[in-house]
Amino acid sequence: MRTGWSRFPIHDSQALRLDLALQMRCLCLFPAAAVILVRPQLSRFSAKKRHGRLTAQLRNHDDPLLQAAIDAASLRFEETCKPEPLFLDPYAGCFIGSDTNEDMKLSPSFSASLHHYCLATKFIDDKLLSTINLMEGLRQIVLLADGMDTRPYRLNWPNSTIIFDISPDLVFQIAAQRLEGVGAKIPRNCLFVHVPYKCLDVQEILQRKGFMGSQPSFWIFQGLPVLNLASFNELLFIISCLATKGSLLVGELPIWLTETEVGNKSTTQKWMDKLFLSNGFQVEIIDFKDVARSVGRNPPLGGYKNILFVAEQLRLSDDQMESWRREYHRIEEEADEEGFEEI
Repeated sequence: MRTGWSRFPIHDSQALRLDLALQMRCLCLFPAAAVILVRPQLSRFSAKKRHGRLTAQLRNHDDPLLQAAIDAASLRFEETCKPEPLFLDPYAGCFIGSDTNEDMKLSPSFSASLHHYCLATKFIDDKLLSTINLMEGLRQIVLLADGMDTRPYRLNWPNSTIIFDISPDLVFQIAAQRLEGVGAKIPRNCLFVHVPYKCLDVQEILQRKGFMGSQPSFWIFQGLPVLNLASFNELLFIISCLATKGSLLVGELPIWLTETEVGNKSTTQKWMDKLFLSNGFQVEIIDFKDVARSVGRNPPLGGYKNILFVAEQLRLSDDQMESWRREYHRIEEEADEEGFEEI
């Protein structure tokens, strides 16, 4: 069983040289803040060696998981560079090269993907932050992602928040090195834990690394590569076991999963209801047109490959059920003792 996990490395304070390529990328996004965002490299030699190695890794288009993560980062980068962006991702640019970005712009589906994906990202960000403010004790966030999710670095987290990232290990390790290079840091009073997606027992590892099934949690499903409907259903089951009643699962579900089961888009809501309710969740499909109107944007045009949804846990988690059983047995034992004393 693979039980490896990694915490984002702590940065030292030694004065070192800046990586010029990474600095130029950050200058494109935030000219005034670029010097703050870019982390010095270890030496001229090691910087050149590291940069060359990572550039080669990021250009490895033979890895579909890596390429999918880079494509998503490119969409966030494009949105961030707009005059009035839906959100700011100051780190997305460090994952992509100019050739990658230009190739995507030539794709006919780029415009549709840009609008839908960025609306989904904005909706998920807002739902997450508003829920943290409203739900008492919510300090557990689980990202089911592609390995290049920058939410741990770009969002404001309350103290004592623990963020779990479940994603492909290779993509995450490449992204972690890039993020280290531009000075991305997790808030000091928060904890960041990575769990490789291919681990045999994600539930056990999450619990061993600090996840508490007796406390509320917020789950984001955006970018995690699931192989088929059975894999997603298994993932839903794991979340249902861990998430307390009232916890939320928000994200984007690939449409092709529904097509393998139904094939008729008019029945999507009924199919979603059946799938999620079987695992204890009440689900709502979110219309991209409504999201666009809420942020003052025109409705997106063209087709999109994902369904935006919000699901609420209706059942008790395994830990909550165990606590209930212990309390029930305690009350029974006290009642038996009182009855015996009366006799």
